[in-house]
Amino acid sequence: MMSFKKKLGYALSSAALGLVLVTGGTFAYFSDTAETQNTFAAGTLDLSLDPEVIIDVENLIPGDSEFRTFYLENNGTVDIKEVILRTSYEVEDAKGDNTDDFGKHIRVNFLENADKSEDYGYNDIIFSTTLYDLQNMSPDAVEKNIVGIGGEQSGLPAGTNDTMFVAFEFVETEEDQNQFQGDKLKLDWSFEAR
Repeated sequence: MMSFKKKLGYALSSAALGLVLVTGGTFAYFSDTAETQNTFAAGTLDLSLDPEVIIDVENLIPGDSEFRTFYLENNGTVDIKEVILRTSYEVEDAKGDNTDDFGKHIRVNFLENADKSEDYGYNDIIFSTTLYDLQNMSPDAVEKNIVGIGGEQSGLPAGTNDTMFVAFEFVETEEDQNQFQGDKLKLDWSFEAR
């Protein structure tokens, strides 16, 4: 038989456990919950070129230059920091007699960007190179030129455009350039907005 002390100990333990369960079950605390809903919408880069064909000329002879104007437009919702110009071309050798790359004889003169300068000078060359060399470069087409003073900063803000001026020159070397008679050069410029 169980001793009185053990019975009393069980009874007290049971009572204490019951008290803990009763008070624990009725214990209350304040609480509150708040929710937040967030949306992340990516902006858009939308670069367009006007006109899409910048130059299409025939019957060039050494010493000729062709001046062109075109526009880079940011129709997106975020500013464009830079527009990388990539150049590639293909030469069609009409007589199969070329000993030199026709692209080495076509100079590209980038003239002052009217939107990046107060001067609006059409004759100020800011960068000049041949198509041959340009195909190994990646210049920023909307960088503020170093010739102009004032005007806007580099880049192309959303909803704006830059007026670009360029002159293509068939360089007169004062040497025999007969190998290029009838040749064609198909130029591809791609503009990558970043």
